[in-house]
Amino acid sequence: MSGNEFRFFLSCDINLPVTFRIENLEGALPPLPTPINLPPTEDRKPELYVECALFIDGAPFGLPTRTRLQSSGPPLCWNELITLSTKYRDLTAHSQLAFTVWDVSRGKEDALIGGATILLFSSKKQLKTGKQKLRLWQGKEADGSFPTSTPGKVPRHERGELERLEKLMNKYERGQIPRIDWLDRLAFKAMDKVKERERNKTGNSHLYLVVDFCSFEHRVVFQESGSNFLLPPPIVTTNELVIVWDPEVGKINPSEHKQIKLARSLTRGIIDKDLKPSNSERKSIQRILKYPPTRTLNGDERQLLWKFRFSLMSEKRALTKFLRCVEWSDLQEAKQALELMSKWETIDVCDALELLSPVFESEEVRAYAVSVLERADDEELQCYLLQLVQALRFERSDKSRLTQFLVQRSLRNIELASFLRWYVAVELYDPAYAKRYYCTYEILEDNMMKLASTGNGNEDGFKLWQSLVRQTELTAQLCSIMRDVRNVRGNTQKKIEKLRQLLSGLLSELTYFEEPIRSPLSPGILISGIEPSESSIFKSALHPLRLSFRTASGGSCKVIFKKGDDIRQDQLVIQMVSLMDRLLKAENLDLCLTPYKVLATGQDEGMLEFIPSRSLAQILSEHRSIINYLQKFHPDEHGPFGITATCLDTFIKSCAGYSVITYILGIGDRHLDNLLLRDDGRLFHVDFGFILGRDPKPFPPPMKLCKEMVEAMGGTESQYYTRFKTYCCEAYNILRKSSNLILNLFHLMAGSNIPDIASDPEKGILKLQEKFNLDLDDEACIHFFQGLITDSVNALFPQMVETIHRWAQYWR
Repeated sequence: MSGNEFRFFLSCDINLPVTFRIENLEGALPPLPTPINLPPTEDRKPELYVECALFIDGAPFGLPTRTRLQSSGPPLCWNELITLSTKYRDLTAHSQLAFTVWDVSRGKEDALIGGATILLFSSKKQLKTGKQKLRLWQGKEADGSFPTSTPGKVPRHERGELERLEKLMNKYERGQIPRIDWLDRLAFKAMDKVKERERNKTGNSHLYLVVDFCSFEHRVVFQESGSNFLLPPPIVTTNELVIVWDPEVGKINPSEHKQIKLARSLTRGIIDKDLKPSNSERKSIQRILKYPPTRTLNGDERQLLWKFRFSLMSEKRALTKFLRCVEWSDLQEAKQALELMSKWETIDVCDALELLSPVFESEEVRAYAVSVLERADDEELQCYLLQLVQALRFERSDKSRLTQFLVQRSLRNIELASFLRWYVAVELYDPAYAKRYYCTYEILEDNMMKLASTGNGNEDGFKLWQSLVRQTELTAQLCSIMRDVRNVRGNTQKKIEKLRQLLSGLLSELTYFEEPIRSPLSPGILISGIEPSESSIFKSALHPLRLSFRTASGGSCKVIFKKGDDIRQDQLVIQMVSLMDRLLKAENLDLCLTPYKVLATGQDEGMLEFIPSRSLAQILSEHRSIINYLQKFHPDEHGPFGITATCLDTFIKSCAGYSVITYILGIGDRHLDNLLLRDDGRLFHVDFGFILGRDPKPFPPPMKLCKEMVEAMGGTESQYYTRFKTYCCEAYNILRKSSNLILNLFHLMAGSNIPDIASDPEKGILKLQEKFNLDLDDEACIHFFQGLITDSVNALFPQMVETIHRWAQYWR
């Protein structure tokens, strides 16, 4: 919610009973009179109860309610929830509650302790919420007339520091003051001292009744039931538009609502079981089932699916659409829907991900989705793990079925456990959901620590958990190294020397670890230390480290460590590249992609797998063309353009793969410095700071294809360029088949803090959906995509921008 946006409920829309809690009585009670027939030494305790009565416009409304007797104290504490028969929608602006405290241990004349009255709505017509401290008028019964003679509110001229603190505390408990743990603890201590000082100073003889009113998600503003007519503007003789208020706009048509209720009546269940859709209805249902998961169903579509729900139970694709048309506020309808869900044809994992989106709040539906996910193997689960961790935001409890599932699966696979721990740890920086993710982290830790050794050479739970904790210790040490290296004055070479000096000297424990550590990027690999001579620093503003780790098996693995840059967006894009590579290979199309590993270890730090390669800018600067560069590694006098056919085919395939993927994901800011080429001909993209259509350059081409890539294929007239277009169209149609999966994964990321999604999640997902052209068939998509490639190749403007970017690089 933006800072200038005010969200509220109308009191006439709240169909809930008025609820509040009588908490306690503060202050010293007047002394008990000693009866004549009892010895003065006998100890007698007060027995108090509170009588609550609702008054509307000065008249009693309903019967008074009493709390239980309370004799233990001081302080006297009831902590009793009171629920009246009157509902919030029935209240008026001058509704008030009258509280009277009685002591049954006293005689009839002295039984009344005092009373106080409080208005339920403030002067701004907002419902009062949270704790209210009412000053009792001693010896007076609460007066419900309007205006009252026993107001519980302390008069303005008598309010002091104590009242100011009480008001601030009330705001804090309602969430209107941000919580900062260390500062809150200091403030509470200071407040306690002030309260004690104020009480001692005034010798306070007043009695206060503390009442806690029910709170809502948003503020409740008073409005009477019925139409809220506005006065029409005066009639003018000019040609200005006249705004007329229509009180029925946005309201439910009672006739339609009645028809829907009758059509969905449970008594029709017997009839609906035998209903079969006609040809036209079947076509409509099939059209609805092809809708993307982002599309909302209208009233007629919802009604159609409900009507033929029984005949659709054998169609697994229909379940998610059916659950969208259920009126979950109707308990009977919800119960029937859940019964049908349990008997429905089991859905695919892709559709189960949709049921974990924020659209579905029912715990039973979300638990069903988790039961479907249990069928997925570890490799497939790892493809969706990032999104499943984000889906924890939409659960109704901290210890949900999804949390238990992720933890239990992680206990069987150390790689899943490592990634789950990192994904959860990064979310601890989000104050809105830190508590939930901390709870998940603790559950994972507790369960892993309880794991016993299997006796097959496997580590016990304690050692496994420690091996993961040491990953965090390693990244903390790398952050420290980066700070020291950045403080070194001079060129990059001096910084590299400082890095190697640190690794060999003060931080020599990083050269040889006491015990091997699981690599954060590949937890299946054990790393035993850093090789100082093989480690370096990249020449850029943030000075990322390029580290070479020794592995326990005698090999090495190279990683890049960044600090000062949020790589969570890169992590998401590479996850999508890896998933799309998996989808393409499942259809026997290997486009030689390079889904290198990326892991965010914090909000502004992370690790990336280092792939030996060179940027196209560097290659063109040194070798003049891509072909000349590839001839150096794969020469063949008889091959096309003097290189091996395998190398050229690899280059063409990778160009096609990344052209399609960058188009679908809307990757922006492409230039020759973030297009890299490996020695075997594989081209790949890095640095994904702009996605989902965002681009810092004006008029970006729809396809990220530079003329140097086309020239390396022999130009637009060559057979290799034709092959490139064929690969593109084939890959595009394969990925379109899995559009629902990709859209569901992005929908689960809607609540994340990834910049290009968080700015406008709904708009971003709709842009992604547009790229799939789901209204076209495969043949039409081939013509569309070929036209897209042709338009992009013929666009001259991107070449001019590329030239400007080269100048900028030169003068950097």
